[in-house]
Amino acid sequence: MKIVVHTGEAEQWQAALAEALPQATVLTSEAPADERKDADYLAIWKAPAHLLQEQTQLKGIINLGAGVDYLLKTPGLPSDVPIVKLRDAGMGELMADYALYGVLHFYRSMDRYLEQQQSATWKSQEVVEKNQWPVGVLGLGAIGSFVANALQQAGFPVLGWSRSPKQISGVDCFHGDDGLTELLGQVRSLITILPDTAATQHILNAERLAQLPQGASVINPGRGSLIDEQALLDALGSGNQSGHLRGALLDVFHEEPLPADNPLWQHPKVIVTPHMAAPTPLNDAIDQVISYLHAFESGEKLSTINPEAGY
Repeated sequence: MKIVVHTGEAEQWQAALAEALPQATVLTSEAPADERKDADYLAIWKAPAHLLQEQTQLKGIINLGAGVDYLLKTPGLPSDVPIVKLRDAGMGELMADYALYGVLHFYRSMDRYLEQQQSATWKSQEVVEKNQWPVGVLGLGAIGSFVANALQQAGFPVLGWSRSPKQISGVDCFHGDDGLTELLGQVRSLITILPDTAATQHILNAERLAQLPQGASVINPGRGSLIDEQALLDALGSGNQSGHLRGALLDVFHEEPLPADNPLWQHPKVIVTPHMAAPTPLNDAIDQVISYLHAFESGEKLSTINPEAGY
């Protein structure tokens, strides 16, 4: 079995996989082309097109992350090779931490205290009951479900949305266009953890942002393509024009790194973080990849990516 690894931590991956699979040949994408071709498996994250195009006998591709949008757009991606991706692999807990911080930031009025600090204003803000602060989670896959459960355990009412019906204990689940409209009208904080697909591009456009209640906040650790940035800026307001949204915590953007002249950097209602919400924990991810490789080799049925759906 030959495995070729391409990721920012390729040497660590190579060493770990070689130790776990002593009968396998494990190479990084830096190996000479004649050595890395004819691999059985690729374990990759944002790999160059030539690495895919030079393979002729792949049995499977393992995407070393939860998002497959980059991979599915890569020229030369074979249409007949099954693709699996990391599902949670420790990212759920990190994403839940980020989401919970974002909700608490607005729930406990930290945005207002930061504003008051600029004018040396000493004033306590009202604390409402948590059951009066419903939180929406768009995307109920492995990570989204983990986040929804964590927020519920923290004491917030949680409303979840997915394209097709889902059931999560304790979470009020919605689906479809009508369900999205119903959810948006009820939540005080909205968290987006959807994949980047044709169906989710700008799912939060001007019309849908306007459906959020006055004073709602948006937290996006999912994909930059989910939000129309200009529509979000308009909904937040600027200068003397007050928008109906209270604020936004944003980790992902249409263009990354976020250009220095992007107005999101300077907007007083926006917190920008550099795509750091849920880095992949190496040990958990390696364990999952090893289990995938064993499953491929033994002919077990795996939950694979549907390229047409985008996830």
